[in-house]
Amino acid sequence: MKNLVSKIKSKNSVIGIVGLGYVGLPLALRFSEEGFPVVGFDIDEAKIKKIRAGESYIEHIHASDVRAATARNFTVTTDFSEASKVDAIILCVPTPLNKYREPDLSFVLNTTESLVPYLRQGQIVSLESTTYPGTTDEELKPRIESRGFKVGEDIFLVFSPEREDPGNPKFSTKTIPKVVGGYSQACLEVGMALYGGVIDKVVPVSSTRAAEMTKLLENIHRAVNIGLVNEMKIVADKMGLDIHEIIDAAATKPFGFVAYRPGPGIGGHCIPIDPFYLTWKAREYGLHTRFIELAGEVNTAMPKYVMKKIAVALNEREKSVKGSKVLVLGISYKKNIDDMRESPSVFLMEKLRDDGAKLDYSDPHVPVFPKMREHRFDLKSVALTPEVIQGYDCVVLTTDHDRFDYDMILKNSKLLVDTRGKYRQPAPNLVKA
Repeated sequence: MKNLVSKIKSKNSVIGIVGLGYVGLPLALRFSEEGFPVVGFDIDEAKIKKIRAGESYIEHIHASDVRAATARNFTVTTDFSEASKVDAIILCVPTPLNKYREPDLSFVLNTTESLVPYLRQGQIVSLESTTYPGTTDEELKPRIESRGFKVGEDIFLVFSPEREDPGNPKFSTKTIPKVVGGYSQACLEVGMALYGGVIDKVVPVSSTRAAEMTKLLENIHRAVNIGLVNEMKIVADKMGLDIHEIIDAAATKPFGFVAYRPGPGIGGHCIPIDPFYLTWKAREYGLHTRFIELAGEVNTAMPKYVMKKIAVALNEREKSVKGSKVLVLGISYKKNIDDMRESPSVFLMEKLRDDGAKLDYSDPHVPVFPKMREHRFDLKSVALTPEVIQGYDCVVLTTDHDRFDYDMILKNSKLLVDTRGKYRQPAPNLVKA
């Protein structure tokens, strides 16, 4: 342990990042900035080629930062045998849900099994992928020890949940505090040294399970509060009240209230997914997580609610959804980023398509609808002009990017459905959803 800690603190240790997506790539660049040699692993050859060419495939990561890292100390590969040459292996791979809304650990387990043959004594393995409490100890540890290693003595194992907020200029990988839990005290000490070299504040917890639960609590807190405010939006709408005015007023209270904003649903790689990891695991203990499941029901129903508002608004204008030309504004899951994962805009688009609408979208951050595992649209972003907007029967604001010209959109829309509360003043062509 002491040799590995010393090697990390002297920045002579080689850092391996497995999975170069929205979590892994920023982390690799952070280690590179601090002078660590970094090896990035990914099964996606397209990502590897772009990094080697000095390009970025994530909008908020500048290509110049990628080029600087590759010129300095950052190499990438699809060859997992190179893992034998690194001192730290950090797993940043997806943990989605399957079609039954149960945890899908296939990416984590398949990646671990691909790495196991190349593990060696004196390495640290860190899992960052969000998962249920017990995953690190119950799934990774036995696989690592299948090689004859003793975790805590030969190889060190930690869980350190990713914390990223893409598009938020107030926080970066460096400044967001990092929670670390180790399988043993020795594992924790190595993990603290590893992340302490690149993150301003590292927060130790008592175990990998505590660290896994911490990440889930963070996201469940948000999911439940978003579910609450989404439900309040529906109630306020029925009463003829503007929920955003009410939230603004409530937020003037200097204690005991945190302002959450309603929308067309929830998106991203965390909030729509992570709560169900705990729901699934809780069943093992005979527990029913009612708050989590109720919030999930409310949030997943929001695209259906917006769809009903669109249908009613079109009907009042003597049009049906079928055959209407509909333009969706913003298809990433939140403003000012290009991340499409679990975007509620896409679920709404599918409902519109299923009901016969003629669909287009406009998103300055997503020029072409990307290939997704579950959603397929052969569409490109439409450039917004007054003439273009005037050609649609309905325009639906689903993601409120700063780059939209909101005055122009309102002025030229026959019908504008606002799911984000961007427009506060009533207008004859405006419907709030």
